[in-house]
Amino acid sequence: MKTLTAVLLGAGSRGRYIYGPYAEKFPNELKIVAVAEPDDERRNNFAAIHEIAPDQVYDSWEKAFEKGRIADVMIISTLDRMHFVPAMKAMELGYHVLLEKPMSPSQDECIALEQASLKHQRLLIVSHVLRYTPFWTGIKKCIDQGELGTVATIQLTENVGYRHMTHSYVRGNWRNSEETSPMILAKSCHDLDIISWLMGQECTSVSSYGSLLHFRPENAPVGSTDRCISGCEVEKECAFSALKMYIDPPHHPWARYMTSDLSQEGILRALHEGPFGRCVYRCDNNVVDHQIVNMEFTNGANASFIMSGLTEGGSRRVQIMGTHGEIIGDMDSGIYTLYRYLTGEKLEINCNTSGDGHGGGDERLVSSFLREVRRFDHNPSYGLTSATASLQSHLIAFASEQSRLNGGQPMKLADMVANQQVTSGV
Repeated sequence: MKTLTAVLLGAGSRGRYIYGPYAEKFPNELKIVAVAEPDDERRNNFAAIHEIAPDQVYDSWEKAFEKGRIADVMIISTLDRMHFVPAMKAMELGYHVLLEKPMSPSQDECIALEQASLKHQRLLIVSHVLRYTPFWTGIKKCIDQGELGTVATIQLTENVGYRHMTHSYVRGNWRNSEETSPMILAKSCHDLDIISWLMGQECTSVSSYGSLLHFRPENAPVGSTDRCISGCEVEKECAFSALKMYIDPPHHPWARYMTSDLSQEGILRALHEGPFGRCVYRCDNNVVDHQIVNMEFTNGANASFIMSGLTEGGSRRVQIMGTHGEIIGDMDSGIYTLYRYLTGEKLEINCNTSGDGHGGGDERLVSSFLREVRRFDHNPSYGLTSATASLQSHLIAFASEQSRLNGGQPMKLADMVANQQVTSGV
């Protein structure tokens, strides 16, 4: 089996903790030969771990293209608004691409990426990792085997968890839709993709409600300050205190995402100087902290999705109601239960993959991508989460945000695509 070589754009959390470790764990499958990362410490640490030649260590993604194509694949895990241009350039040069979700915060760019993948006959795999998990794969198999008859309704809840919410979407990189993406796209295109995949129908209409309910300046407690560490009088009584969040030795599950220096001094310095030390009520965030999306599909089936950042833990719970049976599942536990109406049977299936990222999806995503690359030339297939497969979930997300901003007005997906084709001249 040929070891595939890769260029990594972006050595942030996904690059450092998912793609890098895969290459370390399976060196016979993947070798990362170049990295582009603007942060000096992350870039140099990553290059040292993977023994990357100094002339293939870059401080910007643009420089990674100066020598043309230098590897088999490109992995793009930059920020959302830095996906489109490098992905297009990579496919033009002949790279197969593994692209972090969302594809782009622009509807026009998402459509253009899908068209480019087909035009250049290159894989563009979007990291919808949930499709690769044993939990969701098992549920999909039940549906495809006819266990539920015709699916009438899917109800999916994503509990983001207040820790993840405040770290990523209040203080962190995805806090402001003008800089990255709306919450429904940045966080929940995973969920919209799963609903679309399970339903197996085209989504025709979407309506949505949601808002930034809590993490707003007017909700700041009396005595609070701009930073939790700057003499805040209510820090000890605040559930969202940055000190509680990040000073948690010895593992520092959240601090490792804000600083590479996990000493007490390093963490305190980051809280004093960086964005993660800010009061959650005094940030420049504008993305929602809760949202509901209702979807209608071609055959009349419907789905409801609830996303909330105001929960204790992060988990996904699903209920799928069909004409012959029902499935109720909890991804966090890895357990789903199949109910058969005719026989009264109740079958519990345990897909527990505790400790494995995204329920086991992260590693399986990379493995599947590499398999698809190896066989593409003699048996071309665009993959489980190709740009074409992922486009519907992105369109649902764009429609959801438009509906939310227009008071829940229903949005027809066909109209959105038709309008895009007119304005872009497609």
